[in-house]
Amino acid sequence: MPDDGAIASSLEEGSPTNCLDGVRIVDLSQYEAGPSCTEVLAWLGAEVVKIEKPGTGEAARFGYQRKKGHDSYYFLQFNANKKSITLDLKKPKGIELLKSLVAKADIFIENLAPGAIERLGLSYDELKKINPKIIYAQIKGYGDGSPYEKYLSYDPIAQAMGGIMSVTGERGQAPVKPGPGLGDTGTGMLLANSLLGSLYRAQRTGKGQHLKVAMQDACMHYIRLAWAYNHATGQACGRHGSKSVTGHVVPMGNFPCKGGGPNDYVTLYCHAGVPEQFQRLLDVIGRPELKGDPRYIDQEARSGREPEVNAMIAEWTRQHDKYEAMRIISEAKVPCGAVRDTAELLADPDFVARGVMQVVDHPTLGEIQLMGWPVKHDGAHPKIEPAPLLGQHTEAVLTDWLDMDVAQQQRLKEDGVV
Repeated sequence: MPDDGAIASSLEEGSPTNCLDGVRIVDLSQYEAGPSCTEVLAWLGAEVVKIEKPGTGEAARFGYQRKKGHDSYYFLQFNANKKSITLDLKKPKGIELLKSLVAKADIFIENLAPGAIERLGLSYDELKKINPKIIYAQIKGYGDGSPYEKYLSYDPIAQAMGGIMSVTGERGQAPVKPGPGLGDTGTGMLLANSLLGSLYRAQRTGKGQHLKVAMQDACMHYIRLAWAYNHATGQACGRHGSKSVTGHVVPMGNFPCKGGGPNDYVTLYCHAGVPEQFQRLLDVIGRPELKGDPRYIDQEARSGREPEVNAMIAEWTRQHDKYEAMRIISEAKVPCGAVRDTAELLADPDFVARGVMQVVDHPTLGEIQLMGWPVKHDGAHPKIEPAPLLGQHTEAVLTDWLDMDVAQQQRLKEDGVV
């Protein structure tokens, strides 16, 4: 964890962001794809009310728990700045209350299994009768009309079906799922963009909209360079390890450094459109005699000598640790970065000091460090508030949104609705 000074700096750096003040969102999403979308909107100032099952709440509360019986880091990371209320949607009164909230909302979002929302009687056609201005957003595994539209999907499935795995991994080896949640958070980010557009449209026209995004389609969006390769060559884009999906640039990729650990590498990239970068690199690695040599002068010449070029660079990088290698190469104006693992990044006080990561005071877990929104607004990153405890805001939301008095809420509790 960062020191006290870094924590203080983080708290000063984060600031409330009021871009979406007054926007109300009813959030029936779970796990990562939907919650990552609504979390961004919460960071931007929207009031996001998360609907959870009484007693247990969303299942993600219990994955990767730091302390047994307490909310998981998984849940905390994707549900910051939200409110939580409990509603039993198996009871007619629970459905009635949800519809009452939708009547007061600007956005409704869900990512339940195919057909589940319709079985609850909460389809777009039903909810727009209650609120014609509602922006109704859905995340599913596959698009409407797809032969797979009724199939379940999670992030790895979406990355496989959307082509991402096919271009990830080493040449001649099995496909690999990239670490980032491109199928989950990646889909959520695309939907968040469309939601902002729909809010702007609603402000101008007073009309709602039905938004729906498939995780498979979102993953396909993230490999547009691979489509360009396929169109240009007439062949499926393959796997090229740490290089770009086209695999053409030499040198580009990971090079081993002193230490020999699993992440003791630097990644460098001599851009084909900036030929002087490789000439500078030759100075760095102690091979100035090769500058101007026609065998290495440009991308076309080097493309047939990749093993030889990589060996020259690796001979030099093995003599330096990854941070030293990165510094020397970068200062020579050649793009280069150390391969950093999550433990290294969490331990680096820079991110907390700048407010990209923030330390928040959770009511049951104490201080926890969370990754926030990377975009600054007026010089500061949006302030992170801890994810809500289960049902923490039930009374406040029922009072503020629906004008319910204490007696009405007590009857709902007695009936097990909330």
